Amino acid sequence: MKGTMTDAALMPTYGRLPVAFEKGEGAWLVDTEGRRYLDALCGIAVCGLGHAHPGVAEAVARQAQTLIHTSNLYRIPLQEHLAERLCQAAGMDRAFFGNSGAEANEAAIKLARLYGHKRGFKQPTIVVMEGAFHGRTMATLTATGSRKVQAGFEPLLKGFVRAPFGDLEAVRRIAANQQEVVAILVEPIQGEGGIVMPPDGYLEALRSICDDNAWLLMLDEVQSGSGRTGRLFAYQHTSILPDVVTVAKGIANGVPIGVCLARGEAANVFGPGNHGSTFGGNPLAAAAALATLDALEDGLYARADELGQRIRDGLEQALAGCNQVVTIRGRGLMLGIELAAPAPDLVRQALDAGVLLNVTQDRVVRLLPPLILTDAEADELVERVADLIRGLP
Repeated sequence: MKGTMTDAALMPTYGRLPVAFEKGEGAWLVDTEGRRYLDALCGIAVCGLGHAHPGVAEAVARQAQTLIHTSNLYRIPLQEHLAERLCQAAGMDRAFFGNSGAEANEAAIKLARLYGHKRGFKQPTIVVMEGAFHGRTMATLTATGSRKVQAGFEPLLKGFVRAPFGDLEAVRRIAANQQEVVAILVEPIQGEGGIVMPPDGYLEALRSICDDNAWLLMLDEVQSGSGRTGRLFAYQHTSILPDVVTVAKGIANGVPIGVCLARGEAANVFGPGNHGSTFGGNPLAAAAALATLDALEDGLYARADELGQRIRDGLEQALAGCNQVVTIRGRGLMLGIELAAPAPDLVRQALDAGVLLNVTQDRVVRLLPPLILTDAEADELVERVADLIRGLP
């Protein structure tokens, strides 16, 4: 192709940074000018095994030379194997495969509505949380607790009622006053919302409320899953099991896939024709996810816990007494540094300093580094991020 490439042919849905990457290795990306960047964002919690992971690369290449796609009109053995692996690891019974976190959450929403209709409800309603992010389809957009994301796309869908994240009394009031609630959809840790942690016992209390009211407890683990918090799923830090759990992002280390897992009665809601996906769980995506699971289960859960504590301790020490910092929070390698004031230029400043990160909710520096960081890379990340924050006005 002749001439200089531009993004003029793309719909301007992103305010892209002025950099393009041509290769990656582990925790590092290299741009078209040969400059290296320490990746503390992982494609937004996607490349948990880092870039060009040998096991995933080999699985994708081998599968691409064998069979990429057939559609879900036929059995897909690799998809069946992946479903068994995920269900066993998650304590679930059945899986539905799509291509993204939004599709996985869309499946969960449809499942909950069908569950309600089968119980005789005319308008099945799902409890969702303020500050949540569940995707950009119309249903997941409605479930998302952000007017900024929703603005301009009205009318939004009916069938949702909202509660403040972490407020159990608000959920109990909904239970007492709403007659057609069928489910709660909630993130164990709010990622886009600013790495917001729930109070201790929150998921356990939601489980109890759901049990008392015959609701489904549906957990969106699109960002918090795939080993990021030190377990395959964040809810596995508790003793509860959800009825439905969704996962995507890091579960195939960059190959698009989304999964809606369910157990018990929820696992038997969908029947033939109720839902579908042309590409979901095809041989290529399933092969990538299986290779990713192999790597995650080889000690990386515990490593995420260890690295997360190392980075958090390092940041707290390096930023002690820093007036720009309100708090440092998170679990495993899902970390947020809340700043005292918005920092609109920090992402660009970090890029110039050779670090990839982002800022959510205007003032929360979000760090989602890969689980394969070395101790030296973790310490380098702390040093670079601390220098950037100390340099804020």
